[in-house]
Amino acid sequence: MKKTYIISFLFLLLFVVTSCKKDFLEVQPTEVLSEQQIAEAAKNNPDVITGSMSGIYTLMFEVATGGTSRHEDFGQKAYDIYSDFLSADLALTKNSYSRYLSFTELTVTADYTTNGNYMVWRYYYRLVRAANSVISALGGNDVTPELDDNKYLMGQAKAMRAYCYFYLSQFYTPSYNPTEEILPIYTDPIQQNQPKSTTQAVFDLIISDLTDAINLLETFDRSAKHQVNKYVAEGLLAYTYAVMGGNDNYVLAKNLTTDIITNGGFSIMTQEEVVYAGDGNLGGFNSVNSPGWMWGVDITIDHGLNLRSFWGQMDRYSYSYQYYGDIKGIDKGLYDAIPANDIRKGQFSSNSESSYYLSPLGKFYDSNRVPKGTSNTTTNDYVYMRVSEMYLLNAETAAKSGDEATAKTSLKALLELRLPDVSYVDGLSGQSLLDEIYLQTRIELWGEGKSYLAMKRNHATIERGTNHLSLVGVPISYDDPRLSFLIPQNEIQNNPFID
Repeated sequence: MKKTYIISFLFLLLFVVTSCKKDFLEVQPTEVLSEQQIAEAAKNNPDVITGSMSGIYTLMFEVATGGTSRHEDFGQKAYDIYSDFLSADLALTKNSYSRYLSFTELTVTADYTTNGNYMVWRYYYRLVRAANSVISALGGNDVTPELDDNKYLMGQAKAMRAYCYFYLSQFYTPSYNPTEEILPIYTDPIQQNQPKSTTQAVFDLIISDLTDAINLLETFDRSAKHQVNKYVAEGLLAYTYAVMGGNDNYVLAKNLTTDIITNGGFSIMTQEEVVYAGDGNLGGFNSVNSPGWMWGVDITIDHGLNLRSFWGQMDRYSYSYQYYGDIKGIDKGLYDAIPANDIRKGQFSSNSESSYYLSPLGKFYDSNRVPKGTSNTTTNDYVYMRVSEMYLLNAETAAKSGDEATAKTSLKALLELRLPDVSYVDGLSGQSLLDEIYLQTRIELWGEGKSYLAMKRNHATIERGTNHLSLVGVPISYDDPRLSFLIPQNEIQNNPFID
């Protein structure tokens, strides 16, 4: 399934205008439809909005969506890299082009005038505005469309708005504090500047949007994995409850992840799928067709991605910074914590004499495996969410709610495909069980942008291994101000309610 799914909204509007009956055109003889006209047309023709929804998904992997021309500006996967650096599980082991050096030194996040702070803010709020436009065109926040196709579009738009506010809440705050004012909320595309709302208000919106999305998407049979379906929305909601904490929320998160595991139809990636093992085994995290991927995008040559992409930053087998000298690898301490008989150890180069030592040569790679072999990302896709996350989140929230039996069952279900013997899990309890779940989350999801979220949920203190270029061995708490972004200068200058 290789196709371009971006549909021109302008083309669709022109189609609507030229296909409307004559008396309508005489009353409104303009070439641009008003928002009200779009909403009326969409009631009977979901294609009017489909192009806009496709455009939202495209923003997730387009370059410059953070408002800059920087080679670190390429959508969600760019911020997955940012967050993994902040968690310290991703190490910058060699610096030639200084794309991430100041970031890993934790100076970018401490300066509100930097592009690093601006890009994150611009990207997610740009998607918020786009989602609000779709919601408005479908009738508004409180409307349930009559047509099933429009219900599905509304569900996807609300889920995407919630996704944005969830990530904003994680990037711009150190921890969940219901009374702290953190972010402005926008639920309408023409809304004027807003003051910061409390964490509680932001999370209320996230929960409301995702709850609506789950209901609206109940019967949605998506055509491609870049689309949010019910189970992706449930995954986002489970993450939300897990961040909020408290026994009741942990139980809600456990129940949501249980539904995904039981009914979602996804399977944990096998040993052959998670690592390149030679002998014709291609494995690796490069195909959206993997049954373990819940949410991802099929990258094609038409998308024009090359150096400015996740692969251009992380893959030695693409024409990339990773090949030419901005080398990234797993934190040495985390690598050492992976048992020698764990299949995931093979995701990383073990050659300590190589400049690529501990780089993910067996996890993220172009399937041809020719060093700097491709300048166009044509067969290497992006992953946003995997079912393995849901097993680990299920284990985490089950353990935190006191259901250690379920926690061990979910953890073992994953580890049985990674280790020859997982019986040691049966002997864990209390904090030792939680520590193991957190460690396995870091190992399993390394490089996928999830370690940062887990660090904050688990109130962890990080300590960088010896292969980092800066701050080696310095304990840094999850709530250290340098591990969260600052509201950027551009927003402060243009929003009179924020200083």
